[in-house]
Amino acid sequence: MAYFVYILASQKRGTLYVGVTNDIARRAWEHREGTVSGFTRQYGVKRLVMVETYDDVRDAIQREKRLKHWNREWKIALIEENNPDWDDLYDRLV
Repeated sequence: MAYFVYILASQKRGTLYVGVTNDIARRAWEHREGTVSGFTRQYGVKRLVMVETYDDVRDAIQREKRLKHWNREWKIALIEENNPDWDDLYDRLV
């Protein structure tokens, strides 16, 4: 089974959210549709801008925790290294 660490954004260089899941398409859809109550719905964080894949859930959780402790500029640099235009990657999943 694959596990995914992802970053969502409200817009380019906007509010960021880091999460982990075993079903990236479903989870991204939940955020986009606002079915997930809490931070992402409150701040309109819907754009999937980064995804990393892991085979081991422990590695994915560890990476998520590390990213959550990164400062904002490091997260932005990571996104822009892999997705310089901040494209919504959700469309590539479905």
